[in-house]
Amino acid sequence: MPLVKSGAVTADPFVTVADDAPLPDGAVIVSAARLLSGDPALAAHRGPLGVAWPNSSDVSLIVPHLPRLALVALAFPKFRDGRAFSQARLLRERYGFRGEVRATGNVLQDQVLFMARSGFDAFALEKGADAAAFKAALARYSVFYQPTADGRPTVRDLRSAAPARTLEAAE
Repeated sequence: MPLVKSGAVTADPFVTVADDAPLPDGAVIVSAARLLSGDPALAAHRGPLGVAWPNSSDVSLIVPHLPRLALVALAFPKFRDGRAFSQARLLRERYGFRGEVRATGNVLQDQVLFMARSGFDAFALEKGADAAAFKAALARYSVFYQPTADGRPTVRDLRSAAPARTLEAAE
């Protein structure tokens, strides 16, 4: 699966590892069950660590592990299942996670801007040809009214940062 970050297809340094497999050197993604099991191999692993977190699990369960995690991959099993939007926003805003939040599964071009606004910064796509469309979708709007996890300034922020115009200057 191609990985899109900043609107471009990039190499994925992470390798997904089965629960019963030994951890290779380098960046790995483990299951939520393995992360929560207290596997001693995870504590000994020196490379970047990621977790594939199901959207049916409470994201607060990984909070104690967040300082060790470089990536949280959140699943979209169906286009109409949006629980991962809430999980991403909680990770960013409530729990202060600054690592990569990756959307996996049924990642759609129509939803990518909403995903980015919720806190996702990487997208695992079904087809590499979709990367250009994803980049265009991310840039489609430049002004927003609602504050969200992506840190973009809102219209209110932009207006309050603009220099005040006086009546004399307008004439």
